[in-house]
Amino acid sequence: MDTLTISGSPHVFGGQSVKKIMYGVVIAMIPAMLVSLYFFGFGALRVILVSVVSCLIFEYLIQKHLMKLEPTINDGSAVVTGILLAFNLPSNLPVWIILVGALVAIGIGKMSFGGLGKNPFNPALVGRVFLLISFPVQMTSWPVPKPVFSSALTDAVTGPTPLGLIKDGLKLGKTVPEIMSDPTFPDYIQTLIGNHGGSLGEMSAIALILGGIYMLIRKIITWEIPVAYIGSVVIFTGIFWLIDPTYYADPLFHLLTGGMMLGVFFMATDMVSSPMSRTGQLIYGVGCGVLTILIRIWGAYPEGVSFAILIMNAFVPLLNKYIKPKRFGEVVKHG
Repeated sequence: MDTLTISGSPHVFGGQSVKKIMYGVVIAMIPAMLVSLYFFGFGALRVILVSVVSCLIFEYLIQKHLMKLEPTINDGSAVVTGILLAFNLPSNLPVWIILVGALVAIGIGKMSFGGLGKNPFNPALVGRVFLLISFPVQMTSWPVPKPVFSSALTDAVTGPTPLGLIKDGLKLGKTVPEIMSDPTFPDYIQTLIGNHGGSLGEMSAIALILGGIYMLIRKIITWEIPVAYIGSVVIFTGIFWLIDPTYYADPLFHLLTGGMMLGVFFMATDMVSSPMSRTGQLIYGVGCGVLTILIRIWGAYPEGVSFAILIMNAFVPLLNKYIKPKRFGEVVKHG
């Protein structure tokens, strides 16, 4: 008798395949990758290569020797995880910490649940948050960007991110306009193109937006999560900014800084760990946006994107269970 083998979810009828989708995401990340290479040089290249290669090796070894399965590293999912993990790391991070992050991302965040299509959490974010909690000093030492392809210039000097500058300035009793008027504070043009401190994937908002538009055009992602995420951030931060502009930054600042655009287009939209229904995706996106700002404003960390997305990942099974599209052939009773 023939055996019918069903691959892991999600199941979508169409011309796309896992491999096409994953390498489409890789293409979308190229602009942000080039920006990080321009500003951080060899440091960025080292982090990206170590992260991607180690993710591929760990996935191969776990599938081949622990799970006794045929390795599927050619599908591109490990490459995407490796790049996303690198995008969440500073360019001066030691190699051994990158290896730990890759092992946690692949081994715990992905393969411990059965592999692609079965992981409830975004693997790259699992690796990033693990490193942030375990190695907070190394993970928050941000090299000052220099538009020169030389690690000697980019790794020697470190400084805070724009979000960190705001949080530290408020603790000293300064107002937001005073903090942002400092000549050393990155303006909106600098945050848009990437000339400020941060992880590799936090550099250029415009590069990430271009990648997001590419994925939307190619129908790799849909509009619901990005629009709900961005919309909730704009509304939520706008309310606080209107109430007290001396203590709260404006919506545009929150959109252009930190991992916002990376989270909006590349991590929250992960088809495995995000809801299946349109309504569920809208609720999920709003939850990500609100939690991100709550953590940014009142949390211990200046950034909240990673934590917000992982928290909402945990609610995805409930959203999928209670918010379902109408089944094909279902009879709707009236009256």
